[in-house]
Amino acid sequence: MSVAALICLAPGSEEIEAVTTIDLLVRGGITVTVASVASDGNLAITCSRGVRLLADAPLVEVADGDFDIIILPGGVKGAECFRDSPLLVETVRQFQHSGRIVAAICAAAATVLIPHNIFPFANMTGFPALKDKIPEAQWQDRRVVWDARFKLLTSQAPGTSIDFGLKIIDLLVGREKAHEVASQLVMPAGIYNYYE
Repeated sequence: MSVAALICLAPGSEEIEAVTTIDLLVRGGITVTVASVASDGNLAITCSRGVRLLADAPLVEVADGDFDIIILPGGVKGAECFRDSPLLVETVRQFQHSGRIVAAICAAAATVLIPHNIFPFANMTGFPALKDKIPEAQWQDRRVVWDARFKLLTSQAPGTSIDFGLKIIDLLVGREKAHEVASQLVMPAGIYNYYE
């Protein structure tokens, strides 16, 4: 069974969240396509700390692809670029309406999902400093939140990127594969690591 993920990048995206997620998914046997949401279509993306990453294609070329999940890294400037892209917002809505997984980390939930009223009833988390942007009834103060009712996965910050990536593997490929990947990483005690 082939499993595919679409990871979006924009100028100002958080590089730890993007690269960690890409790396873990590849380790988990998931095919990853990185899409540029840059307004000029540029594939070379300068991230929040100045690291340059190269996308595979502009989002417009891959948005209708056969993907099982769409992933939005955080980084305030990158998330704002996502928020302001009609194509990105419509692509996320298409994933939601077709019952595919939407995953957002750090600033992405508060900056993209909430302003566009996507998942208005789903439990979610995000960067703690943006907690006031997420309705109190939806906010969960946890490293990773999976709301199976809506197929929404959210996570808090660069420091939760490994947890986030492992949960995506768990959801797409299975717990055994997530455990296998976690075992290779020498996870610190107390971190969500699939050993329990």
